[in-house]
Amino acid sequence: MSITSIRISNEVAASLGSLARKLDRSKNYLINQAIKEFLARQLMEECRWQDTLEALESVKKGKMFDESEVSRWLNSWGSDQELSPPVE
Repeated sequence: MSITSIRISNEVAASLGSLARKLDRSKNYLINQAIKEFLARQLMEECRWQDTLEALESVKKGKMFDESEVSRWLNSWGSDQELSPPVE
């Protein structure tokens, strides 16, 4: 495990200390959890951005589905006559 020093404002330090006491957790634990969640969100955002770029590239290549086809497929979900997804 590595050690990193950070500077936090007095306001954040007070809130952190209060939350740590309330949850009966160390400030270190809370800081680590917050960083893990932040990193996970950043990774998710990066994945969404890559998905967006891929989708835009598909549109440029003309790989699209008519909205009515997609709606018909989605509306069939859960019915006895569930349709297959639209294909190119």
